[in-house]
Amino acid sequence: MNNVFSFEGIEINQDLLERTNPIFNTARMTLFQLAVAGHDDAMDIVEKLNLTKEDTQNSKTVKADEDDLFVNSVIMDVRYFTSGKLAKESGLTVVDLPCGFTPRALEFSKSGRKYVGMDLPATINEVEPAIMSLLDENQKKLVSFEGVDATNYQSLKSAFDKIDGEVCITTEGLLMYLTNSEMDVMCDNIKKILQEHGGYWITLDPEISFLYVLIVKAFYGDRTREIMYRSRFRIEDKSDVKAVRNTITVRVVGDVQENMRNAINYIASRGFKLERIPFADHVPEFKSLKNADPKIADHIKEGLKRVCIWKISVDESDKEEISDSGTESFDADASIDGDMLNLIMSGNLDSLSAPNLLANYEKIKKDNALRSVMIDCSKLEYVSSAGLRVLLIMHDGCRGGVVMKSCNERVREVLSDTDIKIK
Repeated sequence: MNNVFSFEGIEINQDLLERTNPIFNTARMTLFQLAVAGHDDAMDIVEKLNLTKEDTQNSKTVKADEDDLFVNSVIMDVRYFTSGKLAKESGLTVVDLPCGFTPRALEFSKSGRKYVGMDLPATINEVEPAIMSLLDENQKKLVSFEGVDATNYQSLKSAFDKIDGEVCITTEGLLMYLTNSEMDVMCDNIKKILQEHGGYWITLDPEISFLYVLIVKAFYGDRTREIMYRSRFRIEDKSDVKAVRNTITVRVVGDVQENMRNAINYIASRGFKLERIPFADHVPEFKSLKNADPKIADHIKEGLKRVCIWKISVDESDKEEISDSGTESFDADASIDGDMLNLIMSGNLDSLSAPNLLANYEKIKKDNALRSVMIDCSKLEYVSSAGLRVLLIMHDGCRGGVVMKSCNERVREVLSDTDIKIK
């Protein structure tokens, strides 16, 4: 076969990264909300990046109003300080996964603490130079950034191998965007990292819906559903990624207790131990409520006793072997047969490999009149949401669409709600 794909010399520019992984848009959104809440470090980064309310908060079809911006700034304030306080108390090297545009690197380095930010390359390319330009030479020695995909074990291992000692991994604003298959891979990857380094994982995401309801209801009462719906639509429209229904994020509709049990059981099934820590035990006086009605502020603080952060560590008694999903490098062989592009894919199509696939596809399409794409998936182990996005771009870009054959169950699950044909 004459392979028309080449991963050598393909230019992966920022535009390509952003098209493949538009979720990074929410990182700018949350940074601006922290600045609105009154955080000086966040304001400094906003100014450095020349961000405005319009470009960070408005989506393609929805403008953020003052109510929406205010309530989200309160939520970001609680999230940011609680996660940071727990991370500081760990005494370990803190790894934000994903780091987004968080000002925590500034905060930690100014207090002499090590900080590692990990995120998709599209985000790191923008946030690293901005943060580093705000630090002095001694502070820069305490801060590092790594482009990774949480579902790609090799990228995580390469980044964590640069860290000595135990780690405190913090995950904030990520899990609600992962499918169950992506969650499986990410949990296995984090378990491997913690087995190698020691430490634990802190995440606010499983019970974040309770936090949103608590804060929105405290301020807006009967308008809670309206405000939450509009905010969720705006965020999904901005990122072009929908929050999904996965097992680990506890939904506040239906049988909430059963949803909670399922989430807790899921963590145990992945070989972890769980400690649920009330937000109220670790939230200082946050800036965003400084001018709020004291009764509302007290109501929120009382409610935070019922919403918990999850502290997750490896269950040493669990001897089940972790699968190899997320460890295989992506590769592809390609040939042209008339107006059909034939692809044989292997390994994992994720956020790191998807831009290469898209760049190659667009180069081939520019030079050839393609009508359809046939993909042999017999050696393809896994497809992330970013990989799926590229497959859908290919599908929509050809009259005959994309056909995928010999898919394993994990890949079939990812494709199940799409128009892509499976043979």
